[in-house]
Amino acid sequence: MIEVKADSLEASFEAVEKSGLPAARPMLMGGRPMASAAFETFLRSGGGGLEMKAIEGTSGGDGGYAVPREIDQLVDATLKSISPIRAIANVVQVGTSGYRKLVTSGGFESGWASETAERDETETPAFHEVAPPMGDLFANPAASQAMLDDAAFDVEQWLADEIAREFAVAEGSAFVNGNGTNKPKGFLQATTSSLGDSSRTFGQLQYVPTGAAGAFAANPEEKLIDLVQTLRSPYRQGASWVMNSATLAKIRKFKTSDGALLWSPSLAAGQPATLLGYPVVEAEDMPDIGANALSIAFGNFKAGYLIAERGETQILRDPYSNKPFVHFYATKRVGGMVSNSEAIKLLKFSAT
Repeated sequence: MIEVKADSLEASFEAVEKSGLPAARPMLMGGRPMASAAFETFLRSGGGGLEMKAIEGTSGGDGGYAVPREIDQLVDATLKSISPIRAIANVVQVGTSGYRKLVTSGGFESGWASETAERDETETPAFHEVAPPMGDLFANPAASQAMLDDAAFDVEQWLADEIAREFAVAEGSAFVNGNGTNKPKGFLQATTSSLGDSSRTFGQLQYVPTGAAGAFAANPEEKLIDLVQTLRSPYRQGASWVMNSATLAKIRKFKTSDGALLWSPSLAAGQPATLLGYPVVEAEDMPDIGANALSIAFGNFKAGYLIAERGETQILRDPYSNKPFVHFYATKRVGGMVSNSEAIKLLKFSAT
């Protein structure tokens, strides 16, 4: 009986050895989950048993190695702290590049009538389809094999930082000034008009002129107040200013007629400073003050600007193209455009 049990145990060990799978061990203090450890093995040596898929741009699945949840969430968190528009816009996760969104304008019109009078059919709202243009956002950082072999080198943290930095630069520019060709369409690339919401064509952003080309006219604080009030009350809840640091330097010096600053510094850590009671977001991709420049934006970007992105970042490991360096080609499909042109207003440095 003892001999039979030993034979069964030996057969069990042989099955594990033939499978080629690593033996399961209790996780020690400071140990890493299996998915994360496998991904690090892939980054350092190309192995790790991760699933490999064919790469084909015309298919729904993009191929490559899927990034583990741990590093993918780290990249998104870093992007939010660097790319300012992403932090205030409406970000949706999509499965394909054919994302569409319907926006209504006008609303149902009602009327009054006496008790026995006829009731006419009321007009229905107009529907507008919003299809944000999309493109492949990519980064291609490299590390030497010696760095990857060094156990003291935190390869996941380095890779996340490198991808986040490259993605943030490209995103920040595209969300503001992108032309919509294989990339998002920035909100400053939308057509503009000085007409109000009731008479302006859907998709056009309203601008308020400063009264002087390339400068503020007299009483600049009044133009800032006018810009705030052009945004209707439902959108002012959650609205924010967007401008670059050079423009903000001028705004911070403005005072009211009684000598009080329009700018209010933050009173608590992590809270943004405010201008006329609304938070200010610094976006260096906004243009400097100049003739006919749209240097200041004010609005509810959560309602006004849509960012559509594939949920997963794809990473391909390339140790062959540039020896002795190993490249990590990361891609993510991202799109964006103005979804509600009533929710964003612009200040134009022009006479009219």
